[in-house]
Amino acid sequence: MGHMGGASITPGTLLIILAGRFMGKRVVFLKQLSSGLLLVTGPFKINGVPLRRVNQSYVIGTSTKIDISGVNVDKFDDKYFAKEVQKKKKKGEGEFLEVEAEDKNVIPLVRKEDQKAVDTPLIECIDTIADMKEYLAARFSLKQGMKPHELVF
Repeated sequence: MGHMGGASITPGTLLIILAGRFMGKRVVFLKQLSSGLLLVTGPFKINGVPLRRVNQSYVIGTSTKIDISGVNVDKFDDKYFAKEVQKKKKKGEGEFLEVEAEDKNVIPLVRKEDQKAVDTPLIECIDTIADMKEYLAARFSLKQGMKPHELVF
């Protein structure tokens, strides 16, 4: 794992997402997938970030870590996430937007169960750490004039 923001990224490390829809959100790093992407979760219940893959260059590692030994992430690999991508690529632009809308409301039940299975032990662990829930729920934002690469998280 690369060193970023002065912290090495190991399972349980909290990351800050720097780009995309969840920009500024703090997430828990679960494991690195064979594609090199990082598997993270919000947990969803705390800050709305579902289990997802992020590119390592779009996150900053923090020095905060939580114990994720109670979380089983064996079933999550690139294949687990690949199904969706293929489905979306085949659609034309107009249909693509409709699919987008449908997908948002209908998270497959399996996914919901998987999310719960990962988040439940995580949240139990988070609950034992003072202020951790608030920390994860708060969106990180750079104040004017702050340079991300100079910050130590």
